[in-house]
Amino acid sequence: MPEQIIDIETEDGIMPTFTCWPEGDGPFPAIVFYMDAPAIREELYVMARRMADEGYFVILPDLFYRFGIIRFPFRNAKTSLVWREIMRNLSNEDVMHDTRAMLDYMAGQDIVKPGPKATIGYCMSGRFVTAAAGTFPDEFVANASFYGVAIVTAKDDSSHFWVKHIKGEMYYAFAETDGTVPSYVVPTLRAELEEHGIDYTLKVFPGTSHGFSFKSRDDYDEDAAEEGHRHFMDMCKRKLG
Repeated sequence: MPEQIIDIETEDGIMPTFTCWPEGDGPFPAIVFYMDAPAIREELYVMARRMADEGYFVILPDLFYRFGIIRFPFRNAKTSLVWREIMRNLSNEDVMHDTRAMLDYMAGQDIVKPGPKATIGYCMSGRFVTAAAGTFPDEFVANASFYGVAIVTAKDDSSHFWVKHIKGEMYYAFAETDGTVPSYVVPTLRAELEEHGIDYTLKVFPGTSHGFSFKSRDDYDEDAAEEGHRHFMDMCKRKLG
């Protein structure tokens, strides 16, 4: 499978970005894959390749580039302090600027099919998926958030305020037990989706906890992870071809 790490110029610097796509001339419809809080790592590349193998150009940006080269070869209480601080200082506006840069990049690539695209994100990127679907409603038509953090907040830039602009289909997968998602998030988000007539599926997976999609986590739940992956890929097939 062809793959490449490229440098995309943004308003705030150079964003290293992993890309991969199937064998063949293409063009292939695009999926923007937003990373989770533990930063860029091989596990995310494997997930990107799996999506690409089903017929898509997948682009995975290093959203932490503003803070340097951030990598976590292991996880513990100390490493989580680092990414939690970065998360607090990475705004939805920042990532929407990055998304605009990715869209501009893809527009100049023959391997990328023009037209509708998809987004997917885990953990901290649930808010970015939601914001992107509302900021670029004519671009992103299939969008999936897995146990997204900070989708609903008291801040003026909370991503759930973008819901009213969404035109595409949304998929929200939450864990039953998740200390990073307060109890008000799901009902508030659902009410917003209903009020604005958004085409959506929202599921809370019984018996799961935060991180259930990642094989490296003790919280991994194969049934939930596979159901979520399949739902998203089916969305892509229906919406992107």
